Amino acid sequence: MAPLDPAFIDLRSDTKTKPTAEMLQAMMTAELGDDMNGEDPTVNRLEAMICDMLGMEAAVFACSGTQSNQMGVRAHCLPGDELLIHELGHIAMFEGGGPAILSGVSCRTLTGEKGMLALENVRGKIRADDQHLCRTRLLCVENTTNAGGGHYYPLDQLTEICDWAHENGLKTHMDGARVFNATIAAGYSIAEVCKPLDTISICFSKGLGCPMGSILAGPKEEIAKARRSRKVFGGALRQAGIVAAACIYALENNIERLQEDHDNARFLAEQLSQIEGISINPAETETNLVFFDIAPERGNAMQLSAALKELGVGIGAMGETRLRACTHLDITREQIEQVAPAIQKALQQGLEKYKGIATGPYARG
Repeated sequence: MAPLDPAFIDLRSDTKTKPTAEMLQAMMTAELGDDMNGEDPTVNRLEAMICDMLGMEAAVFACSGTQSNQMGVRAHCLPGDELLIHELGHIAMFEGGGPAILSGVSCRTLTGEKGMLALENVRGKIRADDQHLCRTRLLCVENTTNAGGGHYYPLDQLTEICDWAHENGLKTHMDGARVFNATIAAGYSIAEVCKPLDTISICFSKGLGCPMGSILAGPKEEIAKARRSRKVFGGALRQAGIVAAACIYALENNIERLQEDHDNARFLAEQLSQIEGISINPAETETNLVFFDIAPERGNAMQLSAALKELGVGIGAMGETRLRACTHLDITREQIEQVAPAIQKALQQGLEKYKGIATGPYARG
């Protein structure tokens, strides 16, 4: 595939960011060692830094958010167990069946508004202690929600369901891929988010702008299990300080600036709400994810995505009519101002020449 034009406005994901010159400099000058032996000082510094920020006992660096999530599942569960998760949760939807493949764990998916679980969604869902049934061992939440719309958990709602889980003998894990987006939008601290959790996975390769990397934090015992799982899952790291240095730079410089992404996302949502054939409620854009729908009589999401790509804008399809635009640190307000006119142009030209799968990218038939 040919490289994208530098002028391409890429809103497909915040994973599309490139390291800044300052981040690259931090990577180039990082002090290195063998992380598998605990000898990489930069990785050690990152893990200690995360523990201090989150109020957690221990942390382990990982290659990706999927890997750190699966390390968390493995740390809490045994083969034959099940976890409870929202039906749109990343661990259940977008990690290739990882719980089943890697840990022999099944996902019991539940409903809930905006991709989030509330007490009424989880009550009565723990399996009885019966030899015929798998054991319910873990509650997984996602903050912010991805497919659920980019929403953040209210702290009281998060605390309530985690307290319920602990009262019923379950562990709690958060997929916090974009948790710093949640803290900026909600105004609570990362330590407050982590207080009711056993473990949390945080990505550095999304809104924080790193080329790769994730981390799992939690109690010492669970993180020791996770570190072993990292090895088993093929995630053994050596001179990983090169990447850890980027993560440290991001934690020190790129958290507060996430507000710019949220402001750009809300601006885009308001612009899209003025386009005939596009359906969106700007008030529902809480963070850096902008979800909107194309009217079925105008075409489907895959077709609009293809038309926009030809016009120099990258926006991904998330369903038959649903699309997602994701703002990030490589996108300026000036670029955002070009997006709504491009969508307007695509709709005016018509989408008949674009072939799409009517059921979208995540379903068929």
